[in-house]
Amino acid sequence: MFDVWGALRRREAQPWTFGGLILGLLLAALSVAAEDNGPPAVGEGPYDRLVLRGVMVVDGTGAPPQGPMDLVIEEDEIVRIAYIGAPGTEIDPARRPEVGENGREIDLTGSWVLPGFVDLYGYAGRNRDYASRLWLAHGITTVREPVCERGMEICNEWRRAAEEHSVVSPRVVPWLHFGLGRPGLKVADADDARAWVREAKEQGAAGIKFRGEKPEIFAAALDEAEDLGLPTSCHHSPLWVSRTDVLFTARHGLDQLEHFYGLPEALIEDTTLPAYPADYNYLDEQHRFATLGRLWGQATRPGSERWQRVIAEMVEGGVAMVPTLALYEANRDLMRARQKEWHAEYTLPSLWQSFTPNRSSHAAHFFAWTTEDEVAWRKGYRRWMRFLRDYANAGGRVAIGTDAGFMYTVFGFAFVREMELLREAGFTPLEILRAATQEGADELGLADQIGTIEPGKRADLVVVPENPVADFKVLYGTGTPRLRDDGTLERIGGVTWTIRDGVLYDAQALRQEVRRMVKAEQEPAGK
Repeated sequence: MFDVWGALRRREAQPWTFGGLILGLLLAALSVAAEDNGPPAVGEGPYDRLVLRGVMVVDGTGAPPQGPMDLVIEEDEIVRIAYIGAPGTEIDPARRPEVGENGREIDLTGSWVLPGFVDLYGYAGRNRDYASRLWLAHGITTVREPVCERGMEICNEWRRAAEEHSVVSPRVVPWLHFGLGRPGLKVADADDARAWVREAKEQGAAGIKFRGEKPEIFAAALDEAEDLGLPTSCHHSPLWVSRTDVLFTARHGLDQLEHFYGLPEALIEDTTLPAYPADYNYLDEQHRFATLGRLWGQATRPGSERWQRVIAEMVEGGVAMVPTLALYEANRDLMRARQKEWHAEYTLPSLWQSFTPNRSSHAAHFFAWTTEDEVAWRKGYRRWMRFLRDYANAGGRVAIGTDAGFMYTVFGFAFVREMELLREAGFTPLEILRAATQEGADELGLADQIGTIEPGKRADLVVVPENPVADFKVLYGTGTPRLRDDGTLERIGGVTWTIRDGVLYDAQALRQEVRRMVKAEQEPAGK
């Protein structure tokens, strides 16, 4: 039974309007999830043979959906995708693969199966167990840990535990922040940069993340990483873009552009540097983010010679864009970001506290966020989205990463929202699902193992009861409301099963467990 007073207490733990509270109660009452006192969510399998019956398959390549199909998994591998009959006709039992004595079959007639999602910016910080459950509960089977801020030893332990399924976690691909281990992240010179990259490789780093550096050091590190087969990414810090913008890094072999820092600066046509306000102070978070949203207003017009030249150089350099559109959405609509329906039950109080405006905390910059700031960001989004669409049309890769855990974004939920925002940018649903799967796998060097549904690939899969091609909202852990013909509301959607390496995770049980985590953190404070 739905606990009204419990929901009221949970809502009071966070700054909601009365209208938002009533909406939250209505949405929660519509949920048909099980009670929150069940056993811990754990994976089941892998099985000698697991057959998923009667599914619609979206294979991740961009090909259109097809079904009904029976999908056969043996241990951790997809071995067969069986056509079992035409839509709307009776299925011929003779076409159906056998499950065998020690196998398992699941009737998923009417459900949709997609490749496991790949989050190219899965930074969990100290919220690893919480984030991992939310990732898996939303079908994310692989994450790139971008910085390994506590060192490669801890990241490697997490990676091994995930591989062994001794923890509930997606597959972890650990990258290391450039300079980590050096005092103050300071690398002395080009030779030291090369030495650091070699050390990172020896420690098990699967890639290198940069924020900017002196040109000669940056170029040497990128060159060494390329020689060693280590992919690279960069969040171009505003403190460095005057020397190393996206054109510099594209010319020196950078693999991934995170967010959009360094891009509008490269698109400025009439000056060589952005025109910052006279009172601008980079260390003032509100100054920084308010100005950041206005940078696109200084960029050249879409379709101009400079616009096309920057696209061409980045495409030629093989740079993939990982825009994290959902991360910055609070800047264009703060009220929406604060009132997301999942906050009350899925956002840890400690995480919510980190969102609260604070002059000493990164990305907690909404000290006096104005309509003018939001309008500037909305205009910036339109140009940013246009660049992404033009970039993909020119042959550039756009993939999905989230960097959730900042600015009112929550793990898992942010990934689905990123899909919706790419749809707003003009990408088709199948393009977006390819970006979420195949493109991400390719960026991590795992395209031969994951990212598409094909025999011989690992069994990383997402099962959802509704059509995500028609509506990405059915992927949210909260599902989405629909009005029945009889006038009553129901909740549809929500991932039902996430499969990683043939191990089956009950996504509803994972979400239950997250709700218990949130409730346990609320209760000691009497909330």
